[in-house]
Amino acid sequence: MNARLTALLTAVLIGPLAGGALTAPASADPSPRTANRQQTQAEGFQQGRTAGVTLKNSSITLSGNGLGGKSDGYRMPRPCWREPMMTAEEMHRFKVTERRQDSSLPPSERGTSGEDVRDAAAKLNEKGMWWGPAANWGDPAAEACYAGLAEPVWVPEGTTPPGGITFEQLLQLARAALTVPEPKIKLSPDADSYVNLETWVWLEGAQATPRSVTATLPGVMSATVTATPQGLEIKSGTTDDRAMVAKDCGPTGHPYKKGGEFRCGVRYLRASIDQPRKVYTLTVTAVWNVTGGGTGGNATALTYAPIRVSASRDVPVNEIQTIVNGGDG
Repeated sequence: MNARLTALLTAVLIGPLAGGALTAPASADPSPRTANRQQTQAEGFQQGRTAGVTLKNSSITLSGNGLGGKSDGYRMPRPCWREPMMTAEEMHRFKVTERRQDSSLPPSERGTSGEDVRDAAAKLNEKGMWWGPAANWGDPAAEACYAGLAEPVWVPEGTTPPGGITFEQLLQLARAALTVPEPKIKLSPDADSYVNLETWVWLEGAQATPRSVTATLPGVMSATVTATPQGLEIKSGTTDDRAMVAKDCGPTGHPYKKGGEFRCGVRYLRASIDQPRKVYTLTVTAVWNVTGGGTGGNATALTYAPIRVSASRDVPVNEIQTIVNGGDG
């Protein structure tokens, strides 16, 4: 795509698109648009990861409480697509403006007689939209994928061009932007533990809240992915002969309750004095189920592989020493 057209796409405003399927609308309102193609960002990166979402030249919007955290590394199989870009009127105005401002042309040719202007004018009485390329620039494969898409193409009403964005792709975009919080481990006792003492494990209350991201192509279709806490997995940081793990944790473990049943945590059987740094490293993994669905564009429900995020805590385990004094005899 040439630099002038790219510059326009970072400023043009695209309005509501008609129809429930992913097809070019019958007509377009030339009034000021409501969805901004300049830049929609939803960062979800972390050190060592390459996934996440940064949209440019796209009218797709992203929303939801699943934005803004650390990515789990999910990547879209194909991170570029075509989407409705301009009406016939908008493209014609742009081509006229482009030609008038082209300093490489002699003044006599900076009018409305260029071939590109005539091609755009030929579509003014047709029903359809100009579709242009867009991509998730947060994906390392986006640049090569985007380069494989040609200049904007005219798409008659009721049809979709090769490479036109699908509902599944929109759902993949939402999945790439979805993040869940890193587990915040709570322990009781919170400092040192002792041999044969039950160490309760749970997560902070906010960890139980489902997280979702919705990707919307205005007026065409919408796709939502939702992550729901499924379970908690605990690794004691040592071998089975030195620790027993209580695994009935539910989605987020069970906070300590005096007199309550110990169902989630670790009971260490030996002190940690002989371990590196004299502690056991307890690891907790939160598992989130991920489902997707939406409306428009032949929407279907999909299930993704669970998201697994882990955190660790050092647990010093001491042994209570008992001193027995002998009698006088």
